[in-house]
Amino acid sequence: MALAADALIALVALLHLWFLVLEMVLWTRPIGLKVFRNSPEKAQVTKVLAANQGLYNGFLAAGLAWGLVAGSLPFKIFFLSCVLVAGVYGAWTVSRRILWVQAAPAALALALLLASG
Repeated sequence: MALAADALIALVALLHLWFLVLEMVLWTRPIGLKVFRNSPEKAQVTKVLAANQGLYNGFLAAGLAWGLVAGSLPFKIFFLSCVLVAGVYGAWTVSRRILWVQAAPAALALALLLASG
């Protein structure tokens, strides 16, 4: 079960690297507009805010990767909890889709991690 937890943690980290790319690089491009359901005008006005969000997602990915490389249970728990809280807040304030894309994988990884404990 520990291997499954680590695999899911790696997936969550990769998802957050993808979010970084979407928010920092692709925000105003067709794929970014489609994923975030933005108009080109709104994307242009909000691109600095999106880049800031992307940077935070990169920090989450780095923390999860660090936890995996170091084999640190506290780091894994902390960063998965951060992702889970951010996902729940995003689902509450922005879009329910965030619950499934961000919070659910983190919750599942956290549950597997704690169960393998």
